[in-house]
Amino acid sequence: MATGLISIRSAKAEHADALASAHAEAWRLAYQGIIPHLHLERMIARRGAKWWGQAIARRSPVLVLEYDGEAVGYTTFGRARRQGSPYQGEIFEIYVSPVYQGLGFGGRLFRAARSALLDAGLTGLVVWALEDNEMACAFYRHVGGRPVAEDAETYGNVALQKIAFAWN
Repeated sequence: MATGLISIRSAKAEHADALASAHAEAWRLAYQGIIPHLHLERMIARRGAKWWGQAIARRSPVLVLEYDGEAVGYTTFGRARRQGSPYQGEIFEIYVSPVYQGLGFGGRLFRAARSALLDAGLTGLVVWALEDNEMACAFYRHVGGRPVAEDAETYGNVALQKIAFAWN
């Protein structure tokens, strides 16, 4: 999918550095003040360029959004992780570098991941977001998601609520 200077395609090995950078920048913006600092920094450190290179080599579903030839966002997705869920597909992550947020790139990544899941025969879609991540929750509501479940995720001794948004 290409529109002028914007393209979305499967990630390649040469995207690993840019994906690590987009991930770190977006996670700090999204989770600073929500996830305890030490846990957040450890999570970011684990997802460096080497991790991304290995994920791409394993053929994990990763789509990259390029703007003017630079990878500035990504989405990861696949079969839903929860057994017995009525939603077969799951988007695990959608992140865009902060300087490119608010330009519609997240929506493009969402639609591309949803299309790829449908092409793979996975009907129904679920996405989990931390309740305190107001930007993510607003985004998923904006693209038509409806809250269908809640759970908690623990970071050290801090339990944070998360919400499942779903599409049929």
